[in-house]
Amino acid sequence: MTDYELSSVKKVIGTHFKKAAELSCYLREHPELPDQEFESSRKMVEILKEAGFEVTYPFAGYETAFHALFDNGDGPEVAILAEYDALPEIGHGCGHNLHGSLSVLTGLALKDLKEFYRGKVHVIGTPAEEENGAKIGMAAQGIFDNMSLAMMMHSWSGGKCRADMDALSLQCYFVEFYGQAAHAVAAPWEGKSALAAARKFLDLIDARRECFTPDVHVNSIILDGGKAPNIIPDYVKLRMEFRTATMKSMGAVDEMVKKCADGAAMALDCTVKFTSVFEFADMVRNMTLEEEIIRQFEAFGMPTTGVEAASGSSDVGNVSYRCPAIQPLLAVTDEDYALHTAAFRDATALPQAEEAMEKGACILALTALRTFNDEAFRNKVYAEFQEQVEKRK
Repeated sequence: MTDYELSSVKKVIGTHFKKAAELSCYLREHPELPDQEFESSRKMVEILKEAGFEVTYPFAGYETAFHALFDNGDGPEVAILAEYDALPEIGHGCGHNLHGSLSVLTGLALKDLKEFYRGKVHVIGTPAEEENGAKIGMAAQGIFDNMSLAMMMHSWSGGKCRADMDALSLQCYFVEFYGQAAHAVAAPWEGKSALAAARKFLDLIDARRECFTPDVHVNSIILDGGKAPNIIPDYVKLRMEFRTATMKSMGAVDEMVKKCADGAAMALDCTVKFTSVFEFADMVRNMTLEEEIIRQFEAFGMPTTGVEAASGSSDVGNVSYRCPAIQPLLAVTDEDYALHTAAFRDATALPQAEEAMEKGACILALTALRTFNDEAFRNKVYAEFQEQVEKRK
C-alpha cells in the first residue's frame, strides 16, 4: 500500500460518508425484522444503483436480498457482506444499521478506486442474520465459491477492536412427537402421550449433559404441548438448538440427540420426526487475514485485543467454508455494552460510532485492494483457507 493509495481511500470514504451515516440513521429509526427488511434493502439498492453498480434484487431466492456487482475487468473477486435485519422490540440492538451501512460505504469507495485494481466487487445484501441466516443458503448455492475474499465488520463496544469473530456451529431442529389422543380420565389407557415422550426426550438429553464436552450446548423450548389437560396429547412440537465447536463434532451430537428422541418415542409407543430449520457453521479463521486486519486497525489508531473464544454463532461461518472470510469486530464506543440491548442500539448513533464506521470502511477497502493487487498475499490467504477447511473434515 502506498501513501497515495491510503490518501485516496480516505478521500473517497469521506466523499460518501454522509450518505452512509444517513443510511445508518434511517435503518436505526426504521428497524425491520428478519426476512421483512423491504425498505432497508431497497434503500441500500437505490444507493448502489445510483453509484453505477449492476444490481440483482431480489437475489438468491430471498425477497430482501440483493447482489450489487462492479465489474472492473479480469482479476480476483471480493465480496462485501451487508446485514440489515433488526431484533424484535429493541430494533437494531446488534448494530446491523451501522455495519450494514459500513459495507455499502466500502462498496461505493471501491468503485471510485477503480484505477487502483482489476477485478470484481460484489456487495451482497444478506437478510435474516438474526433468524435463519440467508448466508447459509447463499453459501450452499455456491455464491461465494469463486471469491478470493468475503468480509464484513460487526459492530462491537468496549473500546478495543478484534481481528475476527470466532463462532460455534449450530443446528436448529423442529422435533415433533406423534401419539394417540384419548380422554385423560375416562379412557387414558387408549392414549399414547406425545407430551410424555417429549418430556422423556428432554430428560434423556439432560442425563447426557454430564458427559458433554465443554463446547456442547443443547437448548429447547416446547412450541406445542397439547390442547387441553383432560386430553392425552397426540402431538407435541419442540424447537431445539445445539452448538458445537466445529461442524466435525456436530455429527456426534446430532447422533446422540436422535438416539435420545428415538428411545423416548419407542418407550412411550410414539413416533418422532426431525425437521432441520437451519445449520450455522463454525468460523474457519484465517491468521493471515487477521494479521492484516490488526495491522490496519493499528495504523488507524484503533486499539485491539485478542479474539475471544466462541460463545455464539454467525452465518458468516458458512461463508468461511466456501472461501477465505473474515468478520472483524469494530468497537463503536468506549463504553462496554452487551449486544442485543437498547443501550447498544442507541450507542450506534453517537459521533464516536460514526467515526469508527468511517475508519472501518477504510480498513475493509484497503484489505480489498491488497487482495486484488498482492498475489503473494492472496495465495497465502487461500492456502491457509484450504488447510483449515481440510482439518475440519
